[in-house]
Amino acid sequence: MSDRLPKHLDDAAHAARLALRFVRGHRLDDYRADELLRSAVERQVEIIGEACRRAASDTPDLRERVPEMVLAVAMRNRIAHGCDTVDDDIVFETVTTRFAALLDGLGRELLRFRAA
Repeated sequence: MSDRLPKHLDDAAHAARLALRFVRGHRLDDYRADELLRSAVERQVEIIGEACRRAASDTPDLRERVPEMVLAVAMRNRIAHGCDTVDDDIVFETVTTRFAALLDGLGRELLRFRAA
């Protein structure tokens, strides 16, 4: 485990909180219609995925303790490398239904790291 692990976890948690804040109060139709909102959320998903990738590379068993990290990395890769195939419905649904669990897992890991 490197000294960078808490930074990666913090970066992912911060971006997840932002993404959740951005979509709060919006419906899927709002999300689809708002290019600025979609761009902002997608950027946060990219940050989350990259931070999770780095954290998991550093500490491979994180994938088991925070399984949502795998999804975050996959979503980041789809957005970063498959721009023409980004499904707005999937991004919105993932942020609104899965990011709370991701944040919980990241928070547990940060507490675990700080307690060590």
